[in-house]
Amino acid sequence: MGLAKTDEFTLRDNRIAKYAKALAHPARVAILQLLIKKQACVCGDIVDELPLSQSTVSQHLKELKASGLIKGDIDGAKVCYCIDEKELEIAQSSLASLFEAFVKSKKKCC
Repeated sequence: MGLAKTDEFTLRDNRIAKYAKALAHPARVAILQLLIKKQACVCGDIVDELPLSQSTVSQHLKELKASGLIKGDIDGAKVCYCIDEKELEIAQSSLASLFEAFVKSKKKCC
């Protein structure tokens, strides 16, 4: 397996790719929507809301946490997850800038 060579791209490009990867599965999108709606949840509550096993939900939470979009605080034997508001604002701005570049270009394709 080759190297990804992510260091050869801009910080902005890498940031957008990180967020896109985190959003690339519908379960992670559903988890984000659930956390936005409920403000905070423990893993078991998320499992109750989604048609996924606990281990699968945990894997998706791990990916979202690695992207920085969510954070988790340990409360005894449970981890309470919530949206990282600052990181979500950065993600929103980064993704918006990608699409705004297309709108501003106003070039026709093919």
